[in-house]
Amino acid sequence: MKNSTLLLIGAAILLFFYGGCKYNGMVKTDEGVKQKWGNVQSEYQRRADLVPNLVEAVKGEANFEKSVLEGVINARASATQMKVDASNLTPEKIREFQANQGQLSSALGRFLSIAEQYPNLKSNAAFGELRAQLEGTENRIKVARNEYNAAVKDYNISVRTFPSNIFAGMFGFAEKGAFEADKGAEKAPSLKGAFDTKPQQ
Repeated sequence: MKNSTLLLIGAAILLFFYGGCKYNGMVKTDEGVKQKWGNVQSEYQRRADLVPNLVEAVKGEANFEKSVLEGVINARASATQMKVDASNLTPEKIREFQANQGQLSSALGRFLSIAEQYPNLKSNAAFGELRAQLEGTENRIKVARNEYNAAVKDYNISVRTFPSNIFAGMFGFAEKGAFEADKGAEKAPSLKGAFDTKPQQ
């Protein structure tokens, strides 16, 4: 065999093993993103599961604003209807998911703000416990989103940097979307002290 042929065969073997290593690395980071996405969905579901209990807790309160209750119920329905498959975490899908969840966040904020004006709710131990659970869930959502974003960053670096991007294109690894800061809300909503104000007379 000629030296040039041996060199070509050697280069092909090296390329095969190098490509295999890159492929395995991309699979590993892709699986990491999927796991973190599952955690994000779990925390948002936890919040959605609290909403019916919150609504039930205020139903007996006379004159509680019906439009506020309906707003929370409708926002929850919209947020829980949208499903994003872990294999399709495009930037567009993540933005759409975030917008739907943002509507529920806004509705819950208004709901709790109105609830401050009802002394019976303020002294209701069950409602106070639900509020505390919701606060904890908002914090857990923030942590899960941050961990997801970190995993997406590692994944996107692995599929966009040269020469990995060549193998990523060959094997169908596309860039994934991350959560962005909500406009005017650099941190998760804080519900502390939501019932510390004096009731209106």
